[in-house]
Amino acid sequence: MQNLQEKKIAIVCDWIKDWWGAEIVLEQMLEIFPNADIFTSIFFGKNNPIFKNRIIKTSFIQNIPILNKSHKLALFFRPLAFESFDLSSYDIVISSTSAESKWVITKPETLQICYCHTPTRYFWSHYHEYINMMEFGFLNPIWKWLMPKIVHRLRIWDFVASKRPDYFIANSINTYNRIKKYYNRESEVIYPCLDIENIPFSQEKEDYYFYNGRCIPYKKFDLIVDAFNENGKKIKIATNTENKFYRELKEKSNSNIEWILTNDLDLINKLHSKAKAFLFPPEEDFWLVPIAAMASGTPVIAYGRWWALETVVSWKTGIFFEEQTINSLNKSINDFEKMEFDSKSIREHAMKFDKKNFKKDLIDFINSKIW
Repeated sequence: MQNLQEKKIAIVCDWIKDWWGAEIVLEQMLEIFPNADIFTSIFFGKNNPIFKNRIIKTSFIQNIPILNKSHKLALFFRPLAFESFDLSSYDIVISSTSAESKWVITKPETLQICYCHTPTRYFWSHYHEYINMMEFGFLNPIWKWLMPKIVHRLRIWDFVASKRPDYFIANSINTYNRIKKYYNRESEVIYPCLDIENIPFSQEKEDYYFYNGRCIPYKKFDLIVDAFNENGKKIKIATNTENKFYRELKEKSNSNIEWILTNDLDLINKLHSKAKAFLFPPEEDFWLVPIAAMASGTPVIAYGRWWALETVVSWKTGIFFEEQTINSLNKSINDFEKMEFDSKSIREHAMKFDKKNFKKDLIDFINSKIW
């Protein structure tokens, strides 16, 4: 480990703007490599203490109004932005990416590792879904005509860029399979993790369900609202996303559905710990929120696909529903209410995803590729 710390290391990420799963992984990488420099397309995290005294190098996009605040509009500029970074003085370059940061160019002697959260969703697995849900007002017809023509070229470039890292790490088995399918590259799975020991645990549950995350279509907030409008049970929904989708769903929600607009992690952890169950309705490559719920001793009612199958243990830490429909979800909720779960066992299972394991696995992986 001492020799590894003597290496000059750069960590490259797609952008630093919000605080979700990829940013938690970045924080853990920075704990492993306290002297690493950070490269990113845009940076809006100056008030976050983890970036204090860090060298952070941003791309030209940072200085372009509108583009620096819109992931969508900056899409066509990010490949160029990452290729423009000069990483020639670094011994090890680690990209933490679900988009274009793996496009960086390094010298032959530089060890380049890609920690992949998923192959770029809007180029590959979820291309049609992203096209359908884009909102550009009166420009929508033009945008939807233009996008397929441009993305075709970007998809080819993304495949070419996938050959640049020396090694891939996948954040899940599902991502491992996608890396193989879309990039024709092998990878090793190292699960992302949380600081489980510092997540509050409670065996005392209150009479409400809980869901939280970015209020965007593929997170299936609409399914939650429709199901609970029908079943009449209490649910609290927390988000920091105040967009058109949020306003429409809040407007149609019955009184049993409580919306909480917040960025307060302590409040969210408290809501996790007191909920009778956490809902997990989307198809996710990975998502640390259900692990946070289980760490607090709360069982999960999950859609039985992808990341959920790798983290939730049926009948022990939660149950699954088979289809993303109102009937299927409500049936599982009714089944759940006839069951009993042991909060201590749920917490014990979540400890497998403690950040100490992530750190050890990542260090061992890098060391195995150097010596």
